[in-house]
Amino acid sequence: MKTILKFSLVVLVAMTTMSTYAINSDFLLNVKKGEGKEISFSVNEIQKATVTIYDESHNVIYNETVTGKGGITRAYSLEEFPQGIYFLEVETNLKKVTHEIVVADTATTLSRKAIAEVYKGDLKMKNQNVAEVN
Repeated sequence: MKTILKFSLVVLVAMTTMSTYAINSDFLLNVKKGEGKEISFSVNEIQKATVTIYDESHNVIYNETVTGKGGITRAYSLEEFPQGIYFLEVETNLKKVTHEIVVADTATTLSRKAIAEVYKGDLKMKNQNVAEVN
C-alpha cells in the first residue's frame, strides 16, 4: 500500500512539473536587476518581438522591433524620463505581455510579474479535449 502511495505521489509531482513547463515555455520574460535608472530584461526562446514603452496616458515613448537567436536581452536607460509610471510591452506572434515601470528620483523598477498578458491567434477545437492555436 505504501509503495502505491509513493508511486502515485511521484507521478503527480512529475505531471505537475511537466504541465507548468508547458504553460511557461511559450514566452518567458525575465526581469534583471538594473542599476540606477536602467531596466533590463530577457525573453527566452523568442527570435523576434516588438518592444514598446508608453506612459499612463498610453502615449508611445519608445518602440522597437528586436531580434535574436534563441532569445532576446535588452537594457534601457530611463535617465531622461520624468518621475512617474510607465509600461513595458513585449509582443510576439504568440502573445503580448505588459509590465509596469516606476521611475523615481534615484532608481527605476520594472515589475517582475506581468500586469497584463494577452494570448493571440485563433483557437480552433480539434476535438472535444484538444484546442489548436493558429
